[in-house]
Amino acid sequence: MAEISASQIKELREKTGAGMLDCKKALVEAGGDIEAAVDWLRKKGLAAAAKKSGRTAAEGLVAIATEGSKGAMIELNSETDFVARNEQFQELAANIAALALKKGIGEAEALKASTCEITGKKVEEVIAGAIGTIGENMNLRRVTFLDAGKGGVVASYIHSAVAPGLGKIGVLVALKPAGNAQKLEEIGKQVAMHVAAARPEALNREQVDAASLERERNVLKEQAIASGKPVEIAEKMVEGRIRKYYEEVVLLEQIFVIDGKTKVSEFLKDAEKEVGGKVEITAFERFHLGEGVEKEETDFAAEVAAAAGAA
Repeated sequence: MAEISASQIKELREKTGAGMLDCKKALVEAGGDIEAAVDWLRKKGLAAAAKKSGRTAAEGLVAIATEGSKGAMIELNSETDFVARNEQFQELAANIAALALKKGIGEAEALKASTCEITGKKVEEVIAGAIGTIGENMNLRRVTFLDAGKGGVVASYIHSAVAPGLGKIGVLVALKPAGNAQKLEEIGKQVAMHVAAARPEALNREQVDAASLERERNVLKEQAIASGKPVEIAEKMVEGRIRKYYEEVVLLEQIFVIDGKTKVSEFLKDAEKEVGGKVEITAFERFHLGEGVEKEETDFAAEVAAAAGAA
């Protein structure tokens, strides 16, 4: 039997979009010949994603699954919004989120390599199969998993929902403790709705990215100096503006969008009476579908002309 290297498996996977185990098996069957292995995969219907793997997948769905103190959220991308309305695609997204919750997985590559108990296949293989069936490139882009711990609650919110737990924007919020779990979950959902709208970058000041803060500080200082202020005055002005910056990016310091008056931290303090104890947000995550993905700009007229010229 030919010795199969990791680099060969990687090359074949990039060529075909097939799963690693299928690539290794194909190479073994083909005696290490890459092109013969491609043909083997095609014959088995396992390379159906090959021609589609280079196309941008920026549409799709955010899917959420929660249970008590735990919650998982995934972003499964497709090329078009039309496919996102496909029941098979929706079921796939929901099942992958449920698997992430069940196994406590919060990283995309680990989830792709995880085995679905129902099918006995890895998630990446199930996705490759769906690409072949539905006919569009797909990508499990990101995954997160939150655990609020004993007595805690993970609340969720889906914006622009197309089905329960499926939509364009998803938010998870982990809170503790649960004096009244039902009330805590209601409060958590309100905070999740706020996060969806206000897009905070950090839970508290300590979690603000140091590089982002320093960049903001430098920009504000240069602006103040450029306006003619002496350096010492500019530095004092910067500190006041940095407080305003915190109010914009820190969840606990933002104005709660639901009432438009109180800070989120004050809302949580007021909620303590209903819950029966201190309410603390331990973590939150927000996924906005396609955020940060560069979409291909296509000239439809040019495409038609090119197709006509090739005919």
